[in-house]
Amino acid sequence: MGRKRKAVEITQFKDNTPKRDRGRPWRVKAGETYGRAQNYRGIFEVIWDRFGPALSKAQTVEEVVEAIKEHGRPYDQTFEPLAGLIFQVLREPTFPARPNSQKRFLADSLGAFGVVSPRRSRDICAEERAKDQRKHRIIRYEYYVECSCGYEGPSKDRACRNCGAGIPASLFG
Repeated sequence: MGRKRKAVEITQFKDNTPKRDRGRPWRVKAGETYGRAQNYRGIFEVIWDRFGPALSKAQTVEEVVEAIKEHGRPYDQTFEPLAGLIFQVLREPTFPARPNSQKRFLADSLGAFGVVSPRRSRDICAEERAKDQRKHRIIRYEYYVECSCGYEGPSKDRACRNCGAGIPASLFG
């Protein structure tokens, strides 16, 4: 005969905590990082004409803080805590030369507040941007046709279902 097993109390599930997702825990939320980067892009559109040249001349973190205070108004308090990160991004070898590219690069790099590396922040923004573009697309289109063969109804692959006569491109508009 087999031995009797003692009843085991399960205490670890009594607090009713939600189960954690599989994989490594996220350090930042992708949607928040992308949204913050989009906000920074809008801010840089407004102030970059005076802010960009002052940043490009900065050689130290103190000069970046000075440029933010002088040329970053009314957003100076937003960017002043990020001065070290801004300086780090400005000194990257891949920092672009054109002003529009600089705005986008810096905004995407600052999106994660430095919790992850600037490179990872840009990658997160690129992934979210691609996800937004995939979101809205036409999956299937249908045309109602009246064919010379007498068929009336929906088309199949831009052609008549009976005889296969194609729909002329001039009708697509």
